[in-house]
This record gives sequence, C-alpha cells and structure tokens, in this order.
Amino acid sequence: MTESTSKPSGAPPPQLGRIALHAVASGLAPLIPIPFLDEYALRQVRERMVRAVLAEHGLTSPPPKAVGILAGSHVTSTLGGQLLGFFKSMALLPFRKVWRRAFLVLWVKDCVDMASYSLHHGYLLHHAVARGDLSARSLEGDAPNKVHDAILAACKEVDSRPINQLLGRLFQGSKLLIKEVTQALKTPLVGQPRVPEKEEDAEVASLADRLTEALWEKRGYLTALQERYEKHIGSAR
Repeated sequence: MTESTSKPSGAPPPQLGRIALHAVASGLAPLIPIPFLDEYALRQVRERMVRAVLAEHGLTSPPPKAVGILAGSHVTSTLGGQLLGFFKSMALLPFRKVWRRAFLVLWVKDCVDMASYSLHHGYLLHHAVARGDLSARSLEGDAPNKVHDAILAACKEVDSRPINQLLGRLFQGSKLLIKEVTQALKTPLVGQPRVPEKEEDAEVASLADRLTEALWEKRGYLTALQERYEKHIGSAR
C-alpha cells in the first residue's frame, strides 16, 4: 500500500477497501445493545481483519496469540454498551425524543471510536506486513508485540480528528444506527441480541465504499501515519 498511497490519482487500492469494510463493521458492533455481547462481536471483527491482512501476504495460519495481540483484543469496552446495559436493567428509558437524541450522540461516538481504532490499526498492520516486519517465523515470537506497540505509538502522534469527523458524518447518516437506537429505547427490557436483516449488508458495504473514497482523498494523512510507524518500529529493533 505504500506505493499506492503516493499516486496522485487513480482508484483506491482494493486492500484499503477491505480495511474500510472491517472498520465499518467494527463501528457497528456497539449497536448490539447487550453488555459483553457487543465486546465479543468487536473482538471477532478485529481478529477477522488481522487474519485477512495477514492472509493477503501469505500468512494463512497465524498463532491465535499473535492474532489477539495484533487485533488489540484487550481494547474492547464500549461506553455505549455499558451505559445502555445499565439503563436497560433499571428500566429507565421511556421513549422520548430527548433520550433518542442523547443516545444517538452516545452511540455515534462509540461507533466512531471503534471504527477509527480498527481503521488505523488495520491500515498500519497492512503496511507492517508489506514492509516485512512480520513473517511466519516472527509471528511466533515477540514481533507482534513490537508491531502493535509501534502502531499504538504512531496513532498517538497523529491528529485523528479529521478522520473521526469523517466517520462521524458517515455514522450519523446511517439508517441502521438510527433504527437500532429507536428500537432500544422502545423496548428497554428486551435482553435478546439483535437479528441482522437483509439490507444491513448493503448498508455496511455502502458505508465502507464511501469511507474508502474519502480516505483515498486523504493520502497525505495515511502517508504521515506510515512514517510515524516506521520511526517507532525502527527504534524497537
């Protein structure tokens, strides 16, 4: 992806689209209004993303421990899921417009945080594997920890607000998110996982396509992100 991001024009590389798809899926995980179930779904999406990125480079049987480290599986708690679970148990959510707006804001923030984390980590993981920072042999050792630490350090040094604002606009316009907020407020005592509907895959794909195109217009940001990662992974060796 390093060479692709330097091109002044052209279509986004397919790997960017796949990372965007996983990022959107991560962002929609907080829509599951059941404490811990949303966190489980988020871990699953992130670990699938890691396996997909590794498989693109021929690393088809990564150790589960390495996958968990690279996916940041320990970073799973979503504020929306925790608060919504509390309110559900206390039956304190009468369906009023003020609650709907408040929870929409809360949920959008959760969606943005989860999607942004997965997007940055997925992009830099792809860059790391393309550089040769991970191999079938090094996945068995300490390399996953070093790569993950370098990714975290790189992300801390960039101003992610433009990307988060972009994600916020995407999720605010999501019919799926609005529908889930409405349903959760209407039935605060229902403790069943949500059932995916047919049109959800189409909306997720649409959001991912829009995200990919928007990211491709911010290639300078992605290049700067790569440079910071390279600085930190270099000092870790």
